[in-house]
Amino acid sequence: MLNCKDATRRMSEAEDRELGLGERLELGMHLALCKGCRNYQQHLQVLRDACRGYRDELTNPEKE
Repeated sequence: MLNCKDATRRMSEAEDRELGLGERLELGMHLALCKGCRNYQQHLQVLRDACRGYRDELTNPEKE
């Protein structure tokens, strides 16, 4: 079973590489049981979406 430190590290790694089946299952089990890590995952996704949006705006600015 993953601890919170390992789970958050794995969430970050998932952005850089595809996790293996075992890694995804371990992370999924941890997230099912840990509200704090589910919250962290949601915040991480919000930050990633905001950064992607900012990057897209810089590379493809819309003309008004």
